[in-house]
Amino acid sequence: MSDHYEKVKFQLKQNASGEAVETEAAAEGEQMSPASVSPVTADVSCAARRDKYRGGGRSRSKSRSKADGHERQMNSKQVSDLIPQKSDPLRVCLVCNEQALQIKGTGRTLTGKTAKNGHVESCQRQTDGKCEHHGKEDRSKVAKKRRPVTVDISKAKTSLEALKLSIRQLKWKEFPMGRRTACDIYWHGVSFHDNENIVSGQVNKFPAGMIEMLRKINLSRAMRTMQELFPEEYNFYPRSWILPEEYQLFSTQICLLKDNDSTFKPTFIFKPDCGSQGDGIYLIRDPADLRVISGSQIKQAVVQEYIQKPLLIDKLKFDIRLYVLVHSLEPLEIYIAKEGLSRFCTEPYQEPSQKNLSHVFMHLTNYSLNVHSGNFVHSDSCNTGSKRTFSSILYRLASKGVDIKKVWSDIIALVIKTVIALVPELKVYYQADIPPGKPGPTCFQILGFDILLMKNLKPVLLEVNANPSMRIEHEQEVSPGVFEYVPSPVDEEVKVGVIRDTLRLMDPTQRKQHVATNTGGGSPEEAIIVDAGTDEIEGLADSLPSLCLKQVFPKYTKQFNYLRVVERIAGIFMRFLGVKGTMRLGPTGFRTFIRNCKLSNSSFSMASADILYIDITRRWAGMLSDSREAGMCLQAFFEAFFYLAARRYKALPLREQVLSLLEVCEGSLEGQGHSEKPRPHRSHKNTDPISARSSAPTILNSPALGGVPPRPSEA
Repeated sequence: MSDHYEKVKFQLKQNASGEAVETEAAAEGEQMSPASVSPVTADVSCAARRDKYRGGGRSRSKSRSKADGHERQMNSKQVSDLIPQKSDPLRVCLVCNEQALQIKGTGRTLTGKTAKNGHVESCQRQTDGKCEHHGKEDRSKVAKKRRPVTVDISKAKTSLEALKLSIRQLKWKEFPMGRRTACDIYWHGVSFHDNENIVSGQVNKFPAGMIEMLRKINLSRAMRTMQELFPEEYNFYPRSWILPEEYQLFSTQICLLKDNDSTFKPTFIFKPDCGSQGDGIYLIRDPADLRVISGSQIKQAVVQEYIQKPLLIDKLKFDIRLYVLVHSLEPLEIYIAKEGLSRFCTEPYQEPSQKNLSHVFMHLTNYSLNVHSGNFVHSDSCNTGSKRTFSSILYRLASKGVDIKKVWSDIIALVIKTVIALVPELKVYYQADIPPGKPGPTCFQILGFDILLMKNLKPVLLEVNANPSMRIEHEQEVSPGVFEYVPSPVDEEVKVGVIRDTLRLMDPTQRKQHVATNTGGGSPEEAIIVDAGTDEIEGLADSLPSLCLKQVFPKYTKQFNYLRVVERIAGIFMRFLGVKGTMRLGPTGFRTFIRNCKLSNSSFSMASADILYIDITRRWAGMLSDSREAGMCLQAFFEAFFYLAARRYKALPLREQVLSLLEVCEGSLEGQGHSEKPRPHRSHKNTDPISARSSAPTILNSPALGGVPPRPSEA
C-alpha cells in the first residue's frame, strides 16, 4: 500500500509540474500542439486528416475506428486518482525495450528501464508521449502539422479577389485589415513601399527599381545596351528613339533612309514614358507628325518602329500577355506561366496608311481601349471572344502545322534575355533600399510581358508591365447607365492559377529548404536546379493542380549565362559605391575604381579619368533631370566602361573589348595579375562580330548619344 501511495504521490507531482509548464507556455502566447494533449488521440487524428487529405479517409477499417473511439472515450473519463490503467499499466518501447508509464490527464509518459530491484529508472530526457528513440518519428508528425501560412492582403487592391480565391484554395490564412505581428507574405497592389513598416517576411514587389526600369525609356536604354553587345540575340526589341533628346537624331536618320530608298515607307508608334492602358499612344508616318511639345511641358516618350506585318487570327491583330515570376535576383530565378491571355483588336487589320492611322481598334491591342468598342465580345469560352487563352491560339496554330515547340522556345528565350537586361539596374535599386546586412523582407514579383507574334511567328517584345492587372471580373452595363462587375472566366482561369502557384513557390517552409541546401559546397544555381522539383513533390498539396509556372532560369543557365556581361560590370559599380543606400558613383569612387583595377597608365592618367567622369556624368545628368542624387548613374558607368575597353583594346570587336577589360578588372580586384594582352574568348555560333568602337568618348555609339540598334527582321 505504501508503494502504491508513493507512486501516486510521485505522479501527482509530475502532473502539477506539467500543468505549470503548460500554463507558462500559454502565457507566452505559444500554441500547444494537439500531440501535447493526448499522444494517442493526436496520432490518430493526424493520420485521419492525412488520409482524408490524400483521398484515403474512407478506406480505413471499421475495427480501427471503433478502437480509436474507445481510446478517446477512455481518455475523457473523470478518474478520482492518477493510477495507471489496470489493463496496461506499463507500455513497452519497441525500439529500446524500455517501459513507459502514461500519466492520465497530462499526455505525458515516463520512460525508463527496469532495474534489478524491479523499480523503473526514468530516462533523463522525457518527451511528450515518446521516448528519445522515437524523436525522428515525433518530429516528422509535428512537421506535418505546420501552422497555416499568413498573408497580409490589406494593400492588394485590384488583385484582391484573385488573391482571396488563391489563399482559400491553399487553405492559408488571410488578413484583410493587416496584422500587428509579422505575416509570412505581404501582397501589395502597386509598389514595395505600400507598407513602409515591413522588416521581415516576403513582399510581392521589388523596391522602386522595378517600376522605374520598366518605364518605356529605361527599358529601351537597358535593351539598347544589350543590343550593342549582342545585336543578334536582342533583335526582338523594335528599333527605338528616346524623346525629346533624340528627336533630331530620329528625324535625320529617317530622312536619310527615305532618300536612299524611295520604297521605304515606315510607320512609327509613339508611347509616353509613364503611360499605361494605351493612354497617349498614336501612330505616325513622318517625324514631323510628332507632338512632342504640349504647351510648355516636354513629354518624355519613346518612339518605336511599328510592326506592320503581325500574325492575324480571324483577320484581327492580337498580342499575348504572359505572366513571368521573378522569384529572386540573387541567385536569379525566373518562372513563366504556361498559360496566358490573347487580347484582340476589334476591327479587321489593314497595313498602316494615312487613312487608317487613327483607327485605334485596328492597330492597338490594349484591352482598356478595345473594351469600349461596340465590337468587343465578352465570352465565357476560352476559345472565342475578344480575350482568349493563349493555349487556344497555340492549338489553332498547331492544327495548321505550326511548330508550337519552336514558338514557345523563342518566347522563353525572349523572356530570359529581357530579364537578364533588367537585372543589373534592379540590383542597384535593391541594395539602395535594402542594403546588405540591414533587416528587411525578401522580394519577388509577377511581371506582365506583352508580346506580339509577327507573320513569320517571330516574337517581338512590346513592353513589360511592373503591375499587370490581376482583376478577374469586368465591368458590364446591365441597364442604361447602370454598370456592375461580373466574373470573367478567362481571366479567372489564368490569373488565379498564376497567383496561387506564385504563393506555392514562395511558401516559407519550402524556402527554408532552399536555404538549407544552398549552405552546402555547391553553387546556389546548382542547388536550385536540384531542389526545383522537390517543392512540387514534398510541399504542395495533392488536391491542387500541378504548377502552372515553369522554371526557365537557372534551368537554362548554360544557354544564356554568357549574356550576363553587363551584370558583372554592375557588380564592379556597386563595389565602389561606398556609402550604403546610394545609387550614384562619386568622383572619389570612380578614381578608386581606376586605381584598384590598374587602368591608369602613361597614356591614361588619373587626370584623364577625372575628365572622363565629369564629361559623362554631366551629359547623363542633363538627360535624367528628375534625379535627386548627384554622381554617376549605372548607365553612365556602362558608357565609361565601354570607352575604357575601346581605348585599351582597339583591334578587337566591341564585345571582346568589354570582356577583356572585365577580366582585367575582376582579376585585379581578386588579387590576380593579368597581362595587357587580351585573352581570346569563345564566340557563340549564332552571333556576328561587332565592329570596334571609336576611342573618343564624344562619338561613342552609346545610349546617351542615341546609338540605334538594328530593327527586327520581317522576312
